[in-house]
Amino acid sequence: MIKLQGKDHLGHGPARAHVRGEVPACGALTTVPAFSGTVIGHWLGSAVRQGPLDAADACRVVVDPTLPPNRRVMLLEAVAGGGVLSVAPDMAARLEVEAGAYIDRARLAAAMQSASLEFNGADDLFYFPVAEHAVLAAEPVPALVRPLGEDDADAFAAFESSAPAADLDEAFVELDHWLVFGAFAHGRLACVASMYPWSDTRLADLGVITLPAFRGRGLARKTVRALSARALALGYEPQYRCQPDNHASVALARSCGLSLFATWDVVRPDDDG
Repeated sequence: MIKLQGKDHLGHGPARAHVRGEVPACGALTTVPAFSGTVIGHWLGSAVRQGPLDAADACRVVVDPTLPPNRRVMLLEAVAGGGVLSVAPDMAARLEVEAGAYIDRARLAAAMQSASLEFNGADDLFYFPVAEHAVLAAEPVPALVRPLGEDDADAFAAFESSAPAADLDEAFVELDHWLVFGAFAHGRLACVASMYPWSDTRLADLGVITLPAFRGRGLARKTVRALSARALALGYEPQYRCQPDNHASVALARSCGLSLFATWDVVRPDDDG
């Protein structure tokens, strides 16, 4: 199994393990031209509208009244450097931060501690660079990979019965998701990747599981790329999330042609009252 998405902080499954007292670093944020406008607009649009993101070793504060309760404090740390701290108005008051201001790591850690808040534990966010979109579109789908649907219910049930329970729980691969692709080997469904539109955006969160007996054959890579090409053709940006210390998942992301865009963290759900 390779865990790509994990079940997210909106209640789609277990939350990440929290990291008590740790706050990711923030540095100088620069333009990230390799990624699509969909990605940059979703994560950086509000911050960019407030002015250039050019403060060294600090995160731009965005006060956003539309944030859901379980994301009322979010920290994005871009690979290019720097970050964006998005907070709901009540959390801005609680943390004593103002829209458009910058906050450095030490002050953010102190503010979180003073407000009795903790971050949940960061996810890596991977996306395909724009240059890879055309490559995916031109790439033929391997003969062993195809879309899955209701007619594959029996094959998927057999797949689930053979997959480790922990893999099924963590990777969140379902036959009734928005898009589902599978790879077959020796007449058997050996790998499944699925995705769903994430939080009413044009991002499509994905997960993949390969049965233990069929690992090491490149099936996950082939399936993820075929699934991602279809999502892009439908106007959605594939999103691959994993914890930074899940080295196998990070390696698979890179083998699929995905690139790390940022790390993303949210306040612990049970601290968010």
